[in-house]
Amino acid sequence: MGARCFVSAAVLSIALLPVPALALPSYDDVRAQWRSSDWVLLARDGTPLQRTRVERTARRGDWVALADVSPALRDAIVVSEDKRFYEHSGVDWRGAAAAAWANLWNTRTRGASTVTMQLAGLLDDSPKRSGQRSLGEKAVQAVDALRLEHSWRKDQILEAYLNLVPFRGETVGLAAISQTLFGKAPAGLDDREAAVAAALIRAPNAPSAKVAARACRILRDLNDASGCANLDGFVQMAFARPAAADDYAAFDGADALAPHFARQVASAVHPAAGQRVRSTLDANLQRFARDTLTRTLIELNRPDHPRNVKDGAAVVLDNATGEVLAWVGSSGALSAAREVDAALALRQAGSTLKPFLYAEAIEERRVTTASLLDDAPLDLAAGGGLYMPQNYDKGFKGWVSVRTALGSSLNVPAVRTLVMVTPHRFAKTLKALGLPLNESGDYYGYSLALGSADVTLVSLTNAYRALANGGVASPLVELPAASGTRVFKRVFSRDAAFIVTDVLADNNARTRTFGFDSPLATRVFSAVKTGTSKDMRDNWTVGYTSRYTVGVWVGNADGSPMWDVSGVSGASPVWAAIVGYLHRGVPSVAPAAPPGVERVRVTFANALEPARSEWFLAGTATPYVGLAANASDAANAASGGPAQIGSPVDGTIFALDPDIPAARQRVWFERAAGSTTQVTWRLDGRPLGTAARVAWLPWPGRHVLELVDARGQTTDSVRFEVRGAMAKAGAMPPVRTPAGVATR
Repeated sequence: MGARCFVSAAVLSIALLPVPALALPSYDDVRAQWRSSDWVLLARDGTPLQRTRVERTARRGDWVALADVSPALRDAIVVSEDKRFYEHSGVDWRGAAAAAWANLWNTRTRGASTVTMQLAGLLDDSPKRSGQRSLGEKAVQAVDALRLEHSWRKDQILEAYLNLVPFRGETVGLAAISQTLFGKAPAGLDDREAAVAAALIRAPNAPSAKVAARACRILRDLNDASGCANLDGFVQMAFARPAAADDYAAFDGADALAPHFARQVASAVHPAAGQRVRSTLDANLQRFARDTLTRTLIELNRPDHPRNVKDGAAVVLDNATGEVLAWVGSSGALSAAREVDAALALRQAGSTLKPFLYAEAIEERRVTTASLLDDAPLDLAAGGGLYMPQNYDKGFKGWVSVRTALGSSLNVPAVRTLVMVTPHRFAKTLKALGLPLNESGDYYGYSLALGSADVTLVSLTNAYRALANGGVASPLVELPAASGTRVFKRVFSRDAAFIVTDVLADNNARTRTFGFDSPLATRVFSAVKTGTSKDMRDNWTVGYTSRYTVGVWVGNADGSPMWDVSGVSGASPVWAAIVGYLHRGVPSVAPAAPPGVERVRVTFANALEPARSEWFLAGTATPYVGLAANASDAANAASGGPAQIGSPVDGTIFALDPDIPAARQRVWFERAAGSTTQVTWRLDGRPLGTAARVAWLPWPGRHVLELVDARGQTTDSVRFEVRGAMAKAGAMPPVRTPAGVATR
């Protein structure tokens, strides 16, 4: 009896010690001042998409309301830390007396600090923990606890405690420990998980066996002894669970939906810890695009038919605003380089540049969609030899219209078109569209027609958006606040963009390569193009509807080639699925014809192609399209428009080799697509002939080549230069070098 009176007196003396009356923060102040260690990327509707860690001193999640904490954890905390939490008014006098009595006899027992007292200590700026406090500091803590209970409700006290208490290592608060240790939100913790979390409060860095033993005692106190079975192994697995990478953190049960886009945004706005940044992304679309890409790549790597394709990316843009609606930069766990943002990686464009080439050729009135181009073997002087482009299937189709050449992605006609446009002018157009070409057109040469330049999926998709917007290019919008700062640039006329769009939407034009039934044939209006780079290292599908532009890339981040992945089996299924999702309840209609085009019924000589209606720039329509009189000598033949020089291009430099016989170094002047009316070649003012293709024995110096019509008017002219001495007789001919082949 005397001992108990001594304990009571000791406890009373602690309570009566003079303590400073410092102001305690209110519950609202504590919650308002809470800052997560991460910044959060939000979707356009406020849905959390991605958490990225900024503060390194501690890992904290968002504040968790008590209503969002599982009942199992609330019970475990009370049983473990403060059994009479709902009965006392801040200090558990019975517990303090019991602790003092046990300490008097050196008996190990639970401490006397209540949840409220611990919270008072957590609110104190002092770094000391309850076990490190002196008797006077304990008294201060007890008084603060009494004051907290006077101004805070019990549920507010427990909620704040769960958010502020340190758990393990650098982890502070329930949101962080729940995600890092168990990979779930606090609302989903079961009895065993709740007991383990509660056990960590007393010994945050204890070994798994000690934590398991304490968690088992908590479970027994909760009348759930069955949960102790294999508890040590369960704790070991929880401790072994790798913590989420800083850029892939996903607390509160939210998916890590946009790690790469979050990194892109962070580089622009540099968000602080706790900041929430609203983006233009659509959460549901982002999840659908990610999941669709993952499923398609899994299907492409079936054990019975592996295709060696591990990586992919997808981008969805709003045509009108330029807002980024989806940005999937990686295939996630399927990738060996999941942190690489494939949407921003430079990859070879393949045939995806062809629509821009034909748009420029139409704009310059060099071709129409009815013009005939010869899909036949072609040799072009380039570098140290000859450039000899081939088609995807290694075959040739003969004379085809521009519509067929673009729709079926034929390579040789595209190169012939680039000869007319010139690599120099085409490269300037691509740069104007925002594509990241770092070299001039002469660097890429004629292979630029087949996509030898490196581009990013984001820039390529936005370039297609320019076609969707009638030839006007503008930057992307990643954050809503940036929508008013864009610069618009017209790259193509509305007329040329409309005609190319009409071709890209024509399923009949694709049949020679893709057949009638392919993923490109969507149920709503869409204009689309595929591309596959050399050696099948990159596979693209990019296209647009009346409201959205979608780009998809698949391949391997390490650059290794895919196996048997065609233009419609790789990226196209993902593209088609996204387009279907976007327009599941929203119509997509073809654009209205601008006033600068006209539609004319066209027939082709010798029924080269079926008669059909074609769109033309005003003044270029040709109801009948035939071949030149001497087709075997013609480099290109078409009807309509002024005669143009196809080869050589303006500014060409020919270098004569003195060791090669002169007869083997002739230069061929070729007429490009244009009128079949009589024209005459004229070199340096002297006539050369009227054939579509003439040979000339080069002579050193600067020269001017012209095409002159019957009225003596020059329809086209180029300047070129020949360097070197005359060749010797009897020398060996030039050696042909194989050319790279870009595929569809």
